[in-house]
Amino acid sequence: MADFGYSISKDNTISYDSNNRSVANYVLEHEPSLYNCIQCGSCTGSCSAAAYTNYNFRKMQLLMRRGENDQLLQAISQCMLCGKCQLVCPRGVNTRNVIRQIKIALTKLN
Repeated sequence: MADFGYSISKDNTISYDSNNRSVANYVLEHEPSLYNCIQCGSCTGSCSAAAYTNYNFRKMQLLMRRGENDQLLQAISQCMLCGKCQLVCPRGVNTRNVIRQIKIALTKLN
């Protein structure tokens, strides 16, 4: 077989069945205001940590809902819990408590 210098890319699918979504269930149970989130990006736009790192509250929330807990643990460690995101949220999501509940869930459930 001829080698043309190309290879097949690694499969980049997300298996929702094999991922552990217990953290998302725990957080949504203990902080129901997260259901109000419309992913507008105000939280990330006002975030002090996002100005200097690649922290993104929306990405962190997506990782949580997908059940990708290893990446979630890395992402959440960058939050400084300053509360700016909570002040600018147009839907009144208690983002500080969401972060706190994620940290609790990751220690309890993993």
